[in-house]
Amino acid sequence: MPENNLTHIDADGQATMVDVSAKAETFRTATAAGRICMTPETLEKIQAVTHKKGDVLTVAKIAGIQAAKKTADLIPLCHPLALTGIELRFTLDEDQSAVLIEAECKLTGNTGVEMEALTAVSVAALTIYDMCKAVDKSMEIGAVRLLQKRGGRSGEWVADS
Repeated sequence: MPENNLTHIDADGQATMVDVSAKAETFRTATAAGRICMTPETLEKIQAVTHKKGDVLTVAKIAGIQAAKKTADLIPLCHPLALTGIELRFTLDEDQSAVLIEAECKLTGNTGVEMEALTAVSVAALTIYDMCKAVDKSMEIGAVRLLQKRGGRSGEWVADS
């Protein structure tokens, strides 16, 4: 590995896809989270499923799952992975007028699933924005981050609260 410890940069400073062929297959999970803030009226439409485009959270869930499966098509140096589990959870936060999004991805393989979980959260938030933009262009997506990862050589990592 190069001195800079960036795994996607080779010894000559060029971008490279990491060779994981010698790594052991282990069970790996990653959980990511994010949020989309909106007006209380928009959140109410989502909660009551009265938005004219339909069930916003179900569509966002499907979009997040699809995005996790397509991460390698979106992020150039990610490995294509055979995910064995993808779960998206939404929490409606009335105090913050926001939808909190959490995604967990799983597989048994030789590379982690952090990017897939982060991609699922991001695309779910973008889908909510897309479906609701006609009634609320002021929505704000943010706080997308990795919460935890398990498996592989580096073991378990949990974000600070």
